[in-house]
Amino acid sequence: MQFLRFISFVSCPLGVLGSLANTSYTNPIIPGWHSDPSCAFVPEWNETLFCTTSSFITFPGNPVYASKDLINWKLASNAVNRVSQFPLIRNGSQGEDLGMFASTLRYNNGTFYLISTWVSAQLGGPKFVIFTTKDPFDDLSWSDAIWPETPGDTIDPDIFFDDDGSVIVASSGTPIKAAYLDLSTGNTSEPWDLWNGTGGANAEGPHVYKKDGYYYLLIAEGGTQLNHSATIARSQSIKGPWEAAPQNPLVSNRGTKEYFQTVGHADLFQDSAENWWGVALSTRGGPDLYNSLNYPMGRETVLFPVSWPVGGWPIAKKVRGNMSGPLPSKSLVQRGVGPLVGEADVEDFKPGSTVPPHWVYWRAPFDASYFTISPHGHEDTLQMTASRANLTRDIVFNVTTEGVTSIFRRQEHTFFNFTVDIELGFGKSVGDEVGVSNYVNPNQHVDLGIIYQATVSEEGDKLEPYFQLRARSINNSTAPDPRIVPIPQELLGRAIRVRISPRNETHNEFFGSSADRVGSEQSLWVFNNALLAGDGATTGGLLGVYATTNGGNDSFNGEKYEGRDHAHICPSNIENRNQYISEKPKTVRLLFRKAILETKAATLCMLIFAIMLAEDRRATQPFADYRCVF
Repeated sequence: MQFLRFISFVSCPLGVLGSLANTSYTNPIIPGWHSDPSCAFVPEWNETLFCTTSSFITFPGNPVYASKDLINWKLASNAVNRVSQFPLIRNGSQGEDLGMFASTLRYNNGTFYLISTWVSAQLGGPKFVIFTTKDPFDDLSWSDAIWPETPGDTIDPDIFFDDDGSVIVASSGTPIKAAYLDLSTGNTSEPWDLWNGTGGANAEGPHVYKKDGYYYLLIAEGGTQLNHSATIARSQSIKGPWEAAPQNPLVSNRGTKEYFQTVGHADLFQDSAENWWGVALSTRGGPDLYNSLNYPMGRETVLFPVSWPVGGWPIAKKVRGNMSGPLPSKSLVQRGVGPLVGEADVEDFKPGSTVPPHWVYWRAPFDASYFTISPHGHEDTLQMTASRANLTRDIVFNVTTEGVTSIFRRQEHTFFNFTVDIELGFGKSVGDEVGVSNYVNPNQHVDLGIIYQATVSEEGDKLEPYFQLRARSINNSTAPDPRIVPIPQELLGRAIRVRISPRNETHNEFFGSSADRVGSEQSLWVFNNALLAGDGATTGGLLGVYATTNGGNDSFNGEKYEGRDHAHICPSNIENRNQYISEKPKTVRLLFRKAILETKAATLCMLIFAIMLAEDRRATQPFADYRCVF
């Protein structure tokens, strides 16, 4: 297997891009499910770029990331972080693919504005919603939901602050719609038509810019699948008429065999050196893997350089895995919470700590006490209380009155280990189950659980733990039937260690072992990632844990099931991460890396792997270790 060297430096003139320093980088810049990016560069905040991505039904929602070099990112805050701030995030949408759609993030006169659309049949259609803050690094500073008027059945609002003080909201439609917004009242004017686009389906995701006496309108077209693109037009008046760019689309990989597909839904910004850049969503795998439904991470955020001469049209570089442009100086010192995106992620569950803010629930939990960190008598643990329903739900499940005990983080790497220790003895009734899940939504997930079943023996009936392998697919005829198999005797002990790890680009594998005996690991199940894909239009791959009674009337709590030790994702001293970014192998060499893993007993230094590098195939990051001990 061959991989691409992560960072190298070259220098060449770049003309109208501004800076002469041309630095190579790899996409995606925000890996894992981070779709529909929108970014605002804010000089007043220490020349920091802030980007938000879609969150749909997950909570916390509307994450805002911060970077000073466009490549290394930290979570700054979640705009939706309190149920009291936005009660609908708990039970306001019956649809599992609805919720908070694409957002726009902008900064004006000391205030950040995040405008989005809440999509739910219960509200009679899409509704615009705005959140504001003076401090993007403080969750609690984000305002409660502000509900401006929504001009019709439209989504993907943009908010544009014009030179004359007016505020314009543009949104989806054929043609794209626009209206003036009064921020003091939330009222909008009578909407007017902007631009039809170039004829592609689903004209949406508009963004308005003003440059050199022109209004520019950037939109997404073609749908968010293989025909996706971003196109642009301009006018000397916000009311039109609009002239399409002669080189449209601005950016797209449709009709190609490139590894990065579905490129579109873009946004443009300038950095501190006044160089222009664009971000867009993209799905890795090339058209063949996409058509075979193998794209486990979903839509991710990619970066591309843009040349935009005075009075002219913007010209974007084509999105590839390995690119170069006039990046700002590298900066690993970034304000925010948790690790850099895609880097080490160590969670010790210490007393006084909280659930990591980059972990997400599928809807906000009904009872926060179901997830308790380091409770008295169980310090350094994550304690979970099981729900009646499992990840698939059942016919009597009611989203307005009950939840599902589960918590996840995004899958950010092509290759990873997600390892969980599950203490035995939690089961008190038939069906009590704790496990790990490769999850997309309630209709698409693959789980490995430890479930308690009744057995008959000479000593009488008793409960025994078994492995349960279960899959749910959007096309459920392709999902294998659930399997309940005995846990091998040699694995039984204090705790069972379960692990999810990709075997290749198309298949993941479940493993089980004794948490106390090195070398006891056994392969349990190999499954096709196509089980986890649909049309790629909403969420992406999540990795997490769950606890359920599988329909039982009583929950079992943390006295019977408890997380132990710490959760961490990759050693903190590793910069490179294993990602596939293209298909053409070239030269190969070996790279050996050391990782320092800290345990409660000692610090041990170990060789974690050897990876092969190539100049143009698969990229960049060493084998990510998602090790969560529960």
